[in-house]
Amino acid sequence: MDLLPHPACGGAFASPVVPWSGWPGDPADASTPVATDPDDVRRLAASAADLAELEGRASVCRACPRLVSWREEVAVAKRRSFAAEPYWGRPMPGWGDPAAHLLVVGLAPAAHGGNRTGRIFTGDRSGDWIFAALHRAGLATRPHSLHAGDGQQLIGARIAAAVRCAPPGNAPTPAERDACAPWLDREVELLEPTLRGVLALGAFAWQAALSAARRRGWRVPRPAPRFGHGAEVSLARPDGAPVRLVGSYHVSQQNTFTGKLTEAMLDAAIAAAARPTLS
Repeated sequence: MDLLPHPACGGAFASPVVPWSGWPGDPADASTPVATDPDDVRRLAASAADLAELEGRASVCRACPRLVSWREEVAVAKRRSFAAEPYWGRPMPGWGDPAAHLLVVGLAPAAHGGNRTGRIFTGDRSGDWIFAALHRAGLATRPHSLHAGDGQQLIGARIAAAVRCAPPGNAPTPAERDACAPWLDREVELLEPTLRGVLALGAFAWQAALSAARRRGWRVPRPAPRFGHGAEVSLARPDGAPVRLVGSYHVSQQNTFTGKLTEAMLDAAIAAAARPTLS
């Protein structure tokens, strides 16, 4: 197996990256248990003591055979422009401030973005948009996120995907969505003490956020709130504290290149989701 240098920190890595082999920010270690089916995911997510343990367990998950095969196939075949880089090729754990007041939820990692770089929304044009916007809002220390190990940090914010592996055609199946849901559920639960806002990038993330809220016992309006750019809905945690859910068009090139989503629109959605709530 060929080993290639990491573009940010050096070192030599296989594609996909072997857990605990020194990749910057790898949350897994030799003791991290591996989920091999949906029952394992439910058990290991629910029993994660904190976000660090949850990240490690999510990062080595192998519960969905189709997604495992695809993410690793992409990591071996690569895109020509990244042929000299190692690919992460593993699930994408949530990333950011462990005491975040804002959670940004996306659909899934990009095959040649996060699946390559080892950080969600990093290394592609979608990531360029969301990190630049978070930086303008004072929630990220840098306007770009190029690779795990590049020094980027989030302040008061965290990013997670509803589905943790890059799916073929960017389209996970309902079974894959459901198998992955416990990772997001536990992430939301661990963030509850500080969480005040959720930004859902696209309709898939909007539904995932609402479903996670219901499973956590949050108060969710009925009928179910409909997704739209700028849509806002007030949710309530089990302790009664409010959490604002805000929708935004996804930061995909289909939306940003056509002008369906502009920087001003994204900035406004982030500002709405991040503004303080009244307890």
